[in-house]
Amino acid sequence: MPAEKNTTTPPVTAFILVKTTPEWLAMTPQERVDAFTTQVIPAIKAKTTGVRSRFYDTEFYSARVTDVWVWEADDHEAYQLLIDALRETPFWDRYFEIVDLLVGTENGYARTYGLAPVASVTA
Repeated sequence: MPAEKNTTTPPVTAFILVKTTPEWLAMTPQERVDAFTTQVIPAIKAKTTGVRSRFYDTEFYSARVTDVWVWEADDHEAYQLLIDALRETPFWDRYFEIVDLLVGTENGYARTYGLAPVASVTA
């Protein structure tokens, strides 16, 4: 049975793969938190709304990518404004080297073909 047509724009999800720089690693953990709350958050709030973030440490398993920033934006404009804001902070290519940007929308294939999303479920 085809899925009901989605009439809202799906959120844009960006997986930003980064590598820490020596400058970032030289900071104490508290200095890192302070840098994020005083340099990144205000820049984002000044440029856009409708964005959320999560952060994943990957340095235990990868030498090329030490962290993955997952940003979700309400739409493409909010995402573009987010990237503009991040680029104006030291987090972009000073504290972190941007390795790659992977951007997509969840279950895009299902919306394109009018199908129900397929996902695994565990009990």
